[in-house]
Amino acid sequence: MPPRNLLVAIALGALATLAHPFAFIRRFVGARYSFARSEVDTGRWTPELLKRLEWRRLEELCAAYFEALGFRADLAGAGADGGAAINLYEEGSASASILVQCRPWNAYRVGIKPVRELRRAMMSANVGEGVLVTSGKFTLEARDFADAQRISLIDGDELLAKISALVPEKALALLKLATQGDFLTPTCPSCGIKMIPRKSTAHGRTYWGCRNYPGCKHTFYEAS
Repeated sequence: MPPRNLLVAIALGALATLAHPFAFIRRFVGARYSFARSEVDTGRWTPELLKRLEWRRLEELCAAYFEALGFRADLAGAGADGGAAINLYEEGSASASILVQCRPWNAYRVGIKPVRELRRAMMSANVGEGVLVTSGKFTLEARDFADAQRISLIDGDELLAKISALVPEKALALLKLATQGDFLTPTCPSCGIKMIPRKSTAHGRTYWGCRNYPGCKHTFYEAS
């Protein structure tokens, strides 16, 4: 059973070794989705592999990581820019004690806005602790704000270190989960299906669109 204060549990990362309906989203992301699976080393954990994980796979990885620590993780709703919640439950508890949100890799550091959004979500759900995970980096402003709000920030390097601190069997299981099937193509936040590449007729830009278009208009644009 994990300790009640997740801020302590995360700081002791090696603990495990002991035993939304959303509106139309236009999101500018890095070019990681352009890579073929053959171009990514899936045999071991690396920062590059973590950056390549599409947003939904990153959330599934985070949920599985906290389960490896002994929590029950409930991955609810859609994510991407909306920041789906991962509700963490202690053993035997009927209510969540920690709220986790994830942000996939981006060339820009994660700023204070997502931290504030997580804080509002914590207050709305009456949850006392929060965790924001990104495969990228956080700004200093985001870290300063989180320190005063009972929110733990875990960047890509820290997440890899925490996974490495698990017993080898658990770390390997997380690697297999993260890299099985198509972990590169983004998932539509609304429909839960893999998106397909499209090209803008107006500007000639390539982007990811939902297969259910025009019924669903979610898109992900790649950075120029």
